[in-house]
Amino acid sequence: MRGRPGSFWDAVEGRSPLPRAAATLGWEFLDADVENGTMRLAFNATEDFTNPMGNVLGAFLAAMLYDTVGPALLATLQSDQFQSTLELKTSFLRPARPGRLFGNGRVVHRVGDIAFLEASLTDADDTVIATASATARVIPLDDAETAA
Repeated sequence: MRGRPGSFWDAVEGRSPLPRAAATLGWEFLDADVENGTMRLAFNATEDFTNPMGNVLGAFLAAMLYDTVGPALLATLQSDQFQSTLELKTSFLRPARPGRLFGNGRVVHRVGDIAFLEASLTDADDTVIATASATARVIPLDDAETAA
């Protein structure tokens, strides 16, 4: 995938910095199949992400899922396109402890500028921690600053 154009690939390939939110989550690109719209990522859930019980706070898990579904779509777009998430539904299945977590995202279906996405978050044992579904709209990159 080296040399692909666009802001997403610029960050993946180190030509530009990761967005601050992704860096905070310890976002790491592992693999993508652009033709099939799939993405595999890793996150570093630190002790700073925990609730009083020592589990990773659900909001951080949701942010990791959000930062999985978006890139799954972004990887498939042209360099002059971006995506705006319209909705995200998250299901928390079991507690997550600090450590390395893995995001698996995919574009389920795309019709015109609307895309339906899904993702799962797993631990090092490949146990599913949380899942998400999302709807996004493909927008011109120039409109990305004013998108929701």
